[in-house]
Amino acid sequence: MSTLVLPDPSLVVLIGAAGSGKSTLAARLFPPDEILSSDAMRAVVSGDEADQRATAVAFGIVHRTIARRMDRGEMTVVDATNTRAEHRRPLVDRARAVGVPVIALVLDLPPAVIHAQNAARTSRVVDPAVVDRHLAAVRRTVDQGELSRGGFDHVVLLRSPTEVASLRIERQGPARPREPAPVSNKQK
Repeated sequence: MSTLVLPDPSLVVLIGAAGSGKSTLAARLFPPDEILSSDAMRAVVSGDEADQRATAVAFGIVHRTIARRMDRGEMTVVDATNTRAEHRRPLVDRARAVGVPVIALVLDLPPAVIHAQNAARTSRVVDPAVVDRHLAAVRRTVDQGELSRGGFDHVVLLRSPTEVASLRIERQGPARPREPAPVSNKQK
């Protein structure tokens, strides 16, 4: 078992191909209110998490939400493929602007494992050619050292299903108290 010590707050950026298990890992390690999922936001925007036409609007909402959470010092997990540097850079920049550490969790699993997991999905199965593009992007990102140059404070490479299953987190430092919800004076 491997334990990752995360400063609280942090910005945790999941990186991996569709079908690699990012959402499953996030759901196991973090409470739902700390996870911002691009798929979930596409579903909110269009009613279909696979509707790529909703991607720009969905990511606009995700980025605004990240900015608010970072400004409030809240632990935030970004559940998206994040395979391209131009998609990761704004995330790192936002966290840096408020002095929050940025951690990359990279699901760098064997292609056969990811294709099998994608094919076994009960909901949305992603076209294998798209998965192959994601896998190639992850491979370039890892092999060319982009993450260490990309401003991440810590990079965790998970290279097998066993490593993914055994990963645990421990939060370091006191979590900042959340702001209370505003009280409305409206009467029904």
